[in-house]
Amino acid sequence: MNGPMPEFAMVLAAGLGTRLGPFTDDLPKPLVEVAGRAILDRVLDALADAAVARCVVNTHYLAPMIEAHLAGRTAPEAELSHEDQLLDTGGGVARALPALGARPFFVINADILWSEGPGGAALARLAADFDSQTMDALLLLVPLERSMGYDGPGDFMCDDRGRLRRRGRAASAPYVFTGLQILDPRLFGDCPDGAFSLNILYDRAIASGRAFGIEHTGRWFHIGTPAGLELASAALGAAPELRRP
Repeated sequence: MNGPMPEFAMVLAAGLGTRLGPFTDDLPKPLVEVAGRAILDRVLDALADAAVARCVVNTHYLAPMIEAHLAGRTAPEAELSHEDQLLDTGGGVARALPALGARPFFVINADILWSEGPGGAALARLAADFDSQTMDALLLLVPLERSMGYDGPGDFMCDDRGRLRRRGRAASAPYVFTGLQILDPRLFGDCPDGAFSLNILYDRAIASGRAFGIEHTGRWFHIGTPAGLELASAALGAAPELRRP
């Protein structure tokens, strides 16, 4: 990377988590526990290990519970961005841009977990590979066969330089987007107002040759359903428990 590790991060935690019911009937998905620790805490622990100083966490569903959960957290320092109406991934990040600084920053989904593999920690590898001269977005990808809790056909293909291509009409693609990434603020130039998906901005960057991916070398868990939660909990050492606040 042409500079230091990103100092700021955005954690996307505003989703409803409806497919994860009954675990999310009275609990926001980021606070669901995997092997005894909330998903949100595991994500924030990884950011703290990467020396990220500050993060923005967007909220919507049962937002006061996330606010209370983060009240005693100091590393990284967490700022809340509450959405009265859901802004989707792109709109949520765009709203938080003033707090994310002028340099590239991490964006991480709050419904995924990962284990580190050979070659170093995922966030450090993203930072080391990000080149602001040639990239607006660098996504961490995992081979389809090493994704857990994901039942789709894959998201992306890459050329030999790591430039992304969509699956398009192909029956499958070799890589799944993990929900970990580094984005440059310029990606949001002339972005839509209100709610919109980051996919709109990825497609722009793909068209201009400025969207890249690197392969994650460890395991990756998508926690979108009870089955995905069970897989992640078993892999990380404990069965999921249905807890009520």
